Amino acid sequence: MAPTDDGPCEYCGGPTKVQKTLERRVVTLEHGEFHAHETVRVCARPCLQPSGKLATRRSAELAAKVPPGAVFGYDLEVHIGVARFLRHRQREEIRADLMSKHGLSLSSGEVSVLAARFLEHLEQLHRLRAPQLRQALELDGGYPMHVDATGEDGRGTLFATYAGSRRWVLGSWKIATERAELILPCLRETVALFGAPMAIMRDLGKAVSLAASALVEQLELPIPILGCHFHFLRDVGVGLLAEGHDELRGLFRRFGLRPALRTLARDLGRHLKGQLADLRGQMAQWAETETGNYMLPEGPQGLAIVRAFAQWAIDYNSDVEHGFPFGLPYLAFFQRCHRLRRAVDAYLRRTPGDAQVRSALLRLARILDPVVAEIPFAFIARRLSARALLFDRLRDALRIRIDAGPALPVLSADQAAKELQDIKEALDALTKSLRVERPQRGPAEDTRKGIDLILDHLDRHGDSLWGHEIPLPPEAGGGVRVVDRTNQILESFWHQLKHRERRRSGRKVLTYDFEGLPASAALAANLQKDDYVEILSGGLDGLPSAFANLDRSHAQQDPAGDQAEAKLEHTNVSSGSDPEEFATASFPRGDRRFVRASDLSETIGTAARSRSPRQTPRGSRR
Repeated sequence: MAPTDDGPCEYCGGPTKVQKTLERRVVTLEHGEFHAHETVRVCARPCLQPSGKLATRRSAELAAKVPPGAVFGYDLEVHIGVARFLRHRQREEIRADLMSKHGLSLSSGEVSVLAARFLEHLEQLHRLRAPQLRQALELDGGYPMHVDATGEDGRGTLFATYAGSRRWVLGSWKIATERAELILPCLRETVALFGAPMAIMRDLGKAVSLAASALVEQLELPIPILGCHFHFLRDVGVGLLAEGHDELRGLFRRFGLRPALRTLARDLGRHLKGQLADLRGQMAQWAETETGNYMLPEGPQGLAIVRAFAQWAIDYNSDVEHGFPFGLPYLAFFQRCHRLRRAVDAYLRRTPGDAQVRSALLRLARILDPVVAEIPFAFIARRLSARALLFDRLRDALRIRIDAGPALPVLSADQAAKELQDIKEALDALTKSLRVERPQRGPAEDTRKGIDLILDHLDRHGDSLWGHEIPLPPEAGGGVRVVDRTNQILESFWHQLKHRERRRSGRKVLTYDFEGLPASAALAANLQKDDYVEILSGGLDGLPSAFANLDRSHAQQDPAGDQAEAKLEHTNVSSGSDPEEFATASFPRGDRRFVRASDLSETIGTAARSRSPRQTPRGSRR
């Protein structure tokens, strides 16, 4: 039974009477599955709500456990939401866990519905607690706003604002594409809820730069807009190295070097099938005793060594620690092939007596011959290497550590300020040096273009690379806060989100998943922050009660009882999921069913066949 308080009517203060008793199925973690008998009381007068309906009183005890009219309780909703969005469990894993630990059987669809309900409640609670969250940020002296967007395969773009000082996601929205007119409302909403930031950290993209500048102009506050050092370096690297690296990749594909080396290794492997385990030990012994004789053994051992040569060449990625432009895989491939071809020459000077070994070595030499030609391989590789040296000098000046992580020491404000000053001095020195080194004329045209590219980036973005030292107000303890000089904390957040979604879905490419992922899923990551959860609900255990209070307050504010419509409208506005915005994308998900329908194909085909040759417009070619 779920008794209802027999107190007075909340509208007129008069007595109430029993109207009816309702029975419904309820499922919670605390009590399992049961049938609740709820007594509904109405005003004895009777009194009407502003909507014209009878004023009723429902069971407060039942309302604290399950939403009005729903079957599944708040505690079950939170359990599923945490499992789905914090632990990134699959639906079947969640179902199995509920059955084994709680004896509850839910369908996959019910798990999905409860996960969506969890995000809806979480987003509403996040906005409700915005004043308390804002107060915490103000006590810190303000917050640096990191902004960035991510997506997968050009779709499912998710944009977020991030408080760098607390590592909180302040807001997240689904937008059609990265355009300033779509990003600016997101920035305004963040400022409206959490106050103006002390600084804005963004990448060098045109859209986010224009949106940040427009926001600062509207606020009329001296908020520095900072450019990410990592993105600056990466943009320079792409401009310097992409053309040469693409040319080198095109040459390798044109001559088919990698497939040819793989074919050679496979052919020799088939020939030596069954002997490779023993031959590996012999090859290791040969490598230890080979002291400049440059003589290959005969028989299977010699063939195994030639096979190992080919395998060494195609293992060039082991020389590349990071992705492009910080690593140049095809330059590493060229360097290995070039080195191996010269080594093959040394072994051919003393021709192996075994005809099979000699034939395999000559085959390897023919495959590698193009890389030792002056044109085109060597010329492009030499030009790319020269530009890579320029990029390394810029990287050294900026002190960008690609593998930076939690193992690195956390710098104090004074140390961070000193590091920034040292970096600025190093970059100024590099700029002066490049201006002196720049060839004015002559054959060094490529060097001149490379230096000009670096200097142009410095001229356009140099001002945004500095200004990270922000004075703190006296009420926050005074002193200076040094804003992160990169946007890596938000980039790392996206990386973790995608990694966990891949774990959940089992898919490497997340195009489908990101299109269906609600924007508020990013807010769920805040539940890993103890300070955030303490403000939100006093702890994860307090989320069910907080959600129940949220629904109760909505019911009081919406006497007509149209809560579902109000929640849907709120979610659409706050997540930026306006259908008109998504219509600007080239091929949004909602269009695909129609575009791929057979009726449309038939219509187009009929139209294409409708015009006879006699109807061809004048002046057009038949």
